[in-house]
Amino acid sequence: MVIRKAKIQDLDGMMALINEYAQQGLMLPRSKLSLCETLHCFSVVVDDTGEVSEKEGILGVGGLHILWEDLAEIRSLAISQKAVGKGLGKKLVAHLVEEGQSLGLNRIMALTYQMTFFDKCGFTVVEKETLPHKVWKDCINCSKFPSCDEIAVIKELTPVAAVSNGN
Repeated sequence: MVIRKAKIQDLDGMMALINEYAQQGLMLPRSKLSLCETLHCFSVVVDDTGEVSEKEGILGVGGLHILWEDLAEIRSLAISQKAVGKGLGKKLVAHLVEEGQSLGLNRIMALTYQMTFFDKCGFTVVEKETLPHKVWKDCINCSKFPSCDEIAVIKELTPVAAVSNGN
């Protein structure tokens, strides 16, 4: 499997995968317009050729949305039902964390129902009230607003210089 930045040709597959989980109440739905406007934030998991095969389609999707100079959010993280349990979600989160590190971010957060999964990815639970107000700008569109029952998780990042120089 290959993880790469999303392309325009991926939009329909991304939207289908995200909205499949949204219909189950597990994440916010995304419109094609919303995905177009934020396409640069998204990465996809595809077959070994790096392209979307007609047989398998998009195997995974996830976005790294920068909220502020020191904080980004992993959002719309979804793995195709036929690929669940193969470690693709963990690989995709690691990819997004590396992307955040390369951008110089200090922290990455997510709002999730999958606390155990994010715990295995090195995130810790935090009180939602400790997060900056910018985090909540998309929540106004959520059917669960203002009674959100998602769990806030956060991961502190190691600066790239320290990782690459061994410091």
